[in-house]
Amino acid sequence: QVQLVESGGGLVQPGGSLRLSCATNGFTFDTYRMNWYRQAPGKERELVAGIQTLNAGPNYADSVKGRFIISRDNYKNTVYLQMNGLKAEDTAVYFCFARGFRRGITYDYWGRGTQVTVSS
Repeated sequence: QVQLVESGGGLVQPGGSLRLSCATNGFTFDTYRMNWYRQAPGKERELVAGIQTLNAGPNYADSVKGRFIISRDNYKNTVYLQMNGLKAEDTAVYFCFARGFRRGITYDYWGRGTQVTVSS
């Protein structure tokens, strides 16, 4: 049973911080690239951050560089997104996404999302 469950979303004032978590089970977490996406109303889903299997090669959207940090704990099968200096434009549903490869086949798993609202 594959599960990706996000938590940590909520309402925060501009300039504040939140830490999102994505707890997983049912797949070989440490062989999958882990990612955070977000989708705001009326906008396409966009990649926020990604991290490789052994905590190497993190990447970030230009809009969040210097503010967000992605990390993973392969012992806990959990990926995190630390969000600092939040702005109103960060308001979105944030999704956890896992991608793995085997014999040329891509395996994708999505969480259901957690709402982040940045407002004064």
